Amino acid sequence: MVDVGGMPLAFVLTPGQAADSPRFQAVLNKIRVPGEVGRPHTRPGAVAADKACSSKANRACPRRRRITAVIPEKSDQQANRKRKGSTSGRPVSFDPVLYAQRNTVESCFQKIKTWRGPATRSDKSAESYEAGLRLRAAVMWLRTLTSTT
Repeated sequence: MVDVGGMPLAFVLTPGQAADSPRFQAVLNKIRVPGEVGRPHTRPGAVAADKACSSKANRACPRRRRITAVIPEKSDQQANRKRKGSTSGRPVSFDPVLYAQRNTVESCFQKIKTWRGPATRSDKSAESYEAGLRLRAAVMWLRTLTSTT
């Protein structure tokens, strides 16, 4: 998970070809948004995800924490809701302007992959791979902090 500026906030490693959607809540629980002073916040203003994360559980988790979820509804979910009629509830709220900023995740991945280790996946254990990711994230944060001062 990354912030609006494309800086990494949390990592959750998944095995090989595992889907991202089941890890949505785990990543959201790991979030620590740095503020001006004091301890990091655990509740960002909004969280954007793609249609793969459009499940009832993935929408309920941010709602419980009073976080705006910017997740488009899948077409089959829309069809099921419309088929049920007035008993199915309201359509999900969706902000296309916030959703358009979701590409910051991809740009963060590209910045991380400028380091050889994460790009080539040469680390054999998950622990050493995650350590490399955290080191790269720390360097990215340090560069932004030193460039703003």
